[in-house]
Amino acid sequence: MKFQQTALLFAGALVSAGPLPGNSNSMQPREVPQEHSHDFVLDLVRTSLAVNNPKKIQDPVFGLLGNAAAKAGAGAVTNTDCLQQETADQAFTNAKAAGDIPGMAGALLYRSIERNTGSVGLASVICTETAVNAEIAALTQHQDPASANAASVNKGIALELAKQLALVGADPLLALEAGTFAPGNLGDNTGKGNTCDTVDDLPGCIFTQNLLVLDATPDEISSAATGTGADSSNVQAFTGTLGGPAPPITSTAGSARPFTVNGNTFVNIGAAIQRSCDIQHNACANAANSGKLSGGIAQCETQQAACSAANSNSKRQVALDFGACSNPTISFKSGLDGRTQNAFIADNQADFNHGSALNIAVIAGFICQRLDSSCKAGAAAQAACSSASAAAVATQQAQVAADVFNSIIGGGGAAQAVQTTAAAVVQATQTASAVVMTITQCA
Repeated sequence: MKFQQTALLFAGALVSAGPLPGNSNSMQPREVPQEHSHDFVLDLVRTSLAVNNPKKIQDPVFGLLGNAAAKAGAGAVTNTDCLQQETADQAFTNAKAAGDIPGMAGALLYRSIERNTGSVGLASVICTETAVNAEIAALTQHQDPASANAASVNKGIALELAKQLALVGADPLLALEAGTFAPGNLGDNTGKGNTCDTVDDLPGCIFTQNLLVLDATPDEISSAATGTGADSSNVQAFTGTLGGPAPPITSTAGSARPFTVNGNTFVNIGAAIQRSCDIQHNACANAANSGKLSGGIAQCETQQAACSAANSNSKRQVALDFGACSNPTISFKSGLDGRTQNAFIADNQADFNHGSALNIAVIAGFICQRLDSSCKAGAAAQAACSSASAAAVATQQAQVAADVFNSIIGGGGAAQAVQTTAAAVVQATQTASAVVMTITQCA
């Protein structure tokens, strides 16, 4: 896809007329207009790359440009078809050495963003060199949405990106934010297609102008990330063993259905707790009825109540442990970022600084990623966020979605713990079953 090719080539000539960076690792000023669709990703990579930049790449934006313009900022990289990969690889190396999860996630997203080509419908060349980091080597860039088989190609890239994000501890739903635009017309002589290039429009004009097309559904992303080795833990708090222990409740951060009991998955921790306690109760009752356990069934009823009570305390703890952050709730309101429609936004912009969005998946995914990477929230809190996000995405994109998210994750400290509101969850379930949603764009 062409992004103002004439201007880029002209500015590229201005850069090439001057000297390339010397031995300093610092970034040098450039005169190539930045492609602003995914500004927040470029900012993340720019920060990571500045730590150690042995090949003197001038700026991450050059890796997204066509070869003629990219050459001016490639530094010591001679194969401009691989400049995007080289930039991502070095940024990932630096972020990995620092244990910087957002930095690693940014490098992965950057490697997957569509690269500029000369016309609408023209696919970009795939780098054939092997990256140093296996996580980067597993990825390629999105292709022009009007090119051959672009929808399936780009979906495959998004699903692989989700796997790699999960492996580094980031939210796999971030993979949706590396997507591209709606297909342009092949006969478009301007080469612009449906792109944007707006300066100072964080997190990027593809988001603020509602131009991002989702490559896959959140469920498909979460399914792709399942089994990648992402962190999981047992959140079953009850230790009674009459008739046998209660089955573990495995909580996996980043999954659309993050709670698992005996192979059955659940969106909400409450349902998982009930299943685990019920299974233990049935095993206890069977043992009592068969004579293997003396004392009768009444003790099984008592144990089941104790199991539920123990995990009620666990649910309160899940809502409290936000690490260094607080109040991860979401509002749905008007007048945000100049929009004419109501939109979602994080209430706590100090800890979760992100622009508004028309789809709650964008804001919820960002909050969950921040809880993991920056806030250092507990594993159970991260799982609760995944649960809240999945439930909110499944419902109508209106106030009810914010209500469902907030009712599950809560927003206060110890004195303000918010437990799941059964009515809100029921409403979400009913809405999801009554409304068939086909998400084609997110903002």
